[in-house]
Amino acid sequence: MQLETLPQALSVCKLAHMRDFDPDTPFFFLGRTDEEISLVCETKDVPPAAAVREDGWRGLRITGTLDFSLIGILSRLSGVLADNGIGLFAVSTYNTDYVLVKAENFPRAGAALADAGYSIV
Repeated sequence: MQLETLPQALSVCKLAHMRDFDPDTPFFFLGRTDEEISLVCETKDVPPAAAVREDGWRGLRITGTLDFSLIGILSRLSGVLADNGIGLFAVSTYNTDYVLVKAENFPRAGAALADAGYSIV
């Protein structure tokens, strides 16, 4: 399986209101539940009104479009990272999955995934 390194620095945020976010930014994931509004975006685009923010994330994207019948994709990725003591933040879209790791762990995560047979571009 091929993983693509995302070039941008990312942040994970919690918003108090949807109006605190500008949806015209080029890259973001927004999740809203009955308990919270969460945002993953480029660090340069974190809204000033973010209630909480965690900077210092880097991302990997599974290349291509994943079929919904595929099983264990994130499980295998997270297992490799867990076996190497690396935490993650995962986000899924309709087409694929993204795995974020803290920037200081990113080189080690890439090496561990490559050792496990993943191709990283």
